[in-house]
Amino acid sequence: MSRISDTRIRTRQAAARLLAAGRAAHELTVDLIYAEIRQGSRTTINDELKLWKDEQIRVDALNAALPPAVANAMLSVWALAVEQGEELFAQRGEELEKLTSAAVERASSQEVTNAELQAEIRVLCARSEDLQARLDTALAERATTQLERDNARREAQAASAARDALQARLDTSLRAIQTDHLHELETLRAAQMEHEDALRSTVDQAMFRLEGVQKHVMLQAEQARDAQRRVEAELSKCRQRNDRLAEQIQQVSADAGEHRRLAEKYESQLGGAISEARDLRRDRDDLSRQVGLLQGQLAAKKEHASPRRPRRTVQKI
Repeated sequence: MSRISDTRIRTRQAAARLLAAGRAAHELTVDLIYAEIRQGSRTTINDELKLWKDEQIRVDALNAALPPAVANAMLSVWALAVEQGEELFAQRGEELEKLTSAAVERASSQEVTNAELQAEIRVLCARSEDLQARLDTALAERATTQLERDNARREAQAASAARDALQARLDTSLRAIQTDHLHELETLRAAQMEHEDALRSTVDQAMFRLEGVQKHVMLQAEQARDAQRRVEAELSKCRQRNDRLAEQIQQVSADAGEHRRLAEKYESQLGGAISEARDLRRDRDDLSRQVGLLQGQLAAKKEHASPRRPRRTVQKI
C-alpha cells in the first residue's frame, strides 16, 4: 500500500515538473510519467494522471474566473491542502499497512493456535474413542463376569447340595466305622492283654537265662583276664627277645657295613688288577707281534745266508 501511495505522489510530482518544463497538461501521457518515475503500474499512473488532469482543468477554469491574486492564494491553499492530504494519506496508509501486518500476524498466530487446537481436538477425540472402546470392552467384560458369577453361584449351590448329601453319607459311614472300630479296639485290647501276659512270662524266662549267661560271661571274663596277664608276660618276654635281636641286628648291620666297605675296596682293587692285567695282555700282544716280526726277519736272513748249490756243466765229446 505504501508503494501505491508513493507511485501516486510521484506521478503528481512528475506531472508538475513536466508542466513547469513547458508541456501542456493534455500532452502528458502515461509513458512520459513512467519514464520519469520508473515505478508502479501503468493503471495506477493512468488513474492518478486523470485525476491530476481534472484538477488542472478545474484550476485553469478557476484561474480564468477569479482575479490573479485570489487565484494564486487559492492555488497555494489548494497545494498546501493537497500536500497535507497526501502526507495524511501516506501516514494513514502506513498505519493501515501496520494494522494489516499485525492482523496478518494475528491471523497466522490464530491459524497456528487453531491448528494446535485442532490437533488437541483430534487427540481428545482419539482418546474419547479409545475410552469409549475401553468402556464398551469393560461393559462386555462386566457382563461376561456377571454371567460367569451367576454360573459360579449356581455351581456353588449345586456343589453345596452335593456336599450336604456327601456329608450325610460320610456321617453315616463314620458312625458305622466308629462302631466297628470300637469293637475291633476291644478285641485288640483283649489280645494285647494276652500278649502282654505271654510277653511278661517270656521276659521272666529271659531274665533267668540272662542271669545264667551273665554268670558265665563273668567267669569267661575272669578267664580272659588271666589269659591277658599270661599274654602280657609272654609279650614282655617277646619284647626283651626283640630288644636283644635288635641289638644283634644292629651289630650284624655294622658288620655288614664293614664287609660292604671291604667288598667295595676289594672290588676297586680287583678293578685295578683287571686294568693292569688288560695292560699286561696288551703289552704281551705287542711283544708277541714284535717277536713274530723278529722271527720273520731272522728267517729271511737265514734264507739269504744259506750257500747256493753249484750248477752242473756238460762237456761235449
